[in-house]
Amino acid sequence: MEGFGESMMVIGRVCTIIPLLLLVTLFMGKRSIGELPVFDFIIIITLGSVAGADIAEPDVRHISIAVAVLTLGVLQRVVSQLSIVFRWFGRMVTFEPTVIFSNGNFHVKSMKKIRYSLDNVLHMLREKDIFDLAEIDLAIIEANGRLTVLKKVEQQVVTKQDINIQTSSAGMSLPVIVEGKIYPDVLSYRNRDEQWLVHELKKKGIASEQVFLATINRKNKLLYTLKNEKEPQVPPLHH
Repeated sequence: MEGFGESMMVIGRVCTIIPLLLLVTLFMGKRSIGELPVFDFIIIITLGSVAGADIAEPDVRHISIAVAVLTLGVLQRVVSQLSIVFRWFGRMVTFEPTVIFSNGNFHVKSMKKIRYSLDNVLHMLREKDIFDLAEIDLAIIEANGRLTVLKKVEQQVVTKQDINIQTSSAGMSLPVIVEGKIYPDVLSYRNRDEQWLVHELKKKGIASEQVFLATINRKNKLLYTLKNEKEPQVPPLHH
């Protein structure tokens, strides 16, 4: 009977805490669900932990958990309002957008600062249906960690006014050098070899060891970013 009583208590807590969580989440607003800035992320994680403790630990006072859930919801709402009213406060409780690619080059220092690896960024670009770096004018990691890309004018979506314009795809850009390491199998796939690559780089006065990333597309156009290259001026972005 004791086990049955505890089970009924857990069921009762679930049936009360879940509707409360729903109401609090709706009170917090759509922004916390869709964009999930860093402070909202902390609130959501904490709400989950508090609700989990309430369900899994029958010894925890149910009313105290309800008060904690309501307090977290009100705190999030207050912080969100302060972020809207005071821009300086908003910058304190979230991340600034970070430009990671512009003018044909990666901003290596910016990527390291936000701890995004080259593999992370290339994966996010593919999710945006971008397989050739030559298509990109600007790439930004937003405050919520998502990637925003501005394509070059000639790569942007065609409108009805542009139906007479025909362009050919350069295909997927494949990395042939990553942080100084050459990938011969990629060169072979593009019917090229290391001698060709070294020659192309030598014409630019650089060695493969200096390269952060080099890619080659279907037209055998080589694009590269150097490890210690002086990075172009970053467009100023603020909340």
